[in-house]
Amino acid sequence: MARSAYPSDLTDEQWKLLEPLIPPAKPGGRPRSTDMREVMNGILYVVRGGIAWRLLPHDFPPWYTVYHFFWAWRRCGVWKKIHDQLHEQTRQAAGRDPQPSAAILDSQSAKTTEKGGPSGAMTRARR
Repeated sequence: MARSAYPSDLTDEQWKLLEPLIPPAKPGGRPRSTDMREVMNGILYVVRGGIAWRLLPHDFPPWYTVYHFFWAWRRCGVWKKIHDQLHEQTRQAAGRDPQPSAAILDSQSAKTTEKGGPSGAMTRARR
């Protein structure tokens, strides 16, 4: 039975881009019975909605299955591979080189100070 689509679900076009990046089932074990597109849709539902894994609606695979794949893919670098692939495709679609040629570091975000001790309005008021 097909379920109603959620706003976070992948389109067919998006799934075509991601499907080849999903690792196949490990050889020698049981055949994979979980639909990987539904697992990905479940992950996107949790991440985009900011909900707890256990609150995943019942029309997705069980929450612990979705959670397992999320962390397994994190450990083996699938998310980085997906990010890098989509980043390159986005740059190419914009007519740019797939790999950036420069990087910019903001020195303000790395600012440190030698100043020590208490400071602020409360310490000034005590003087």
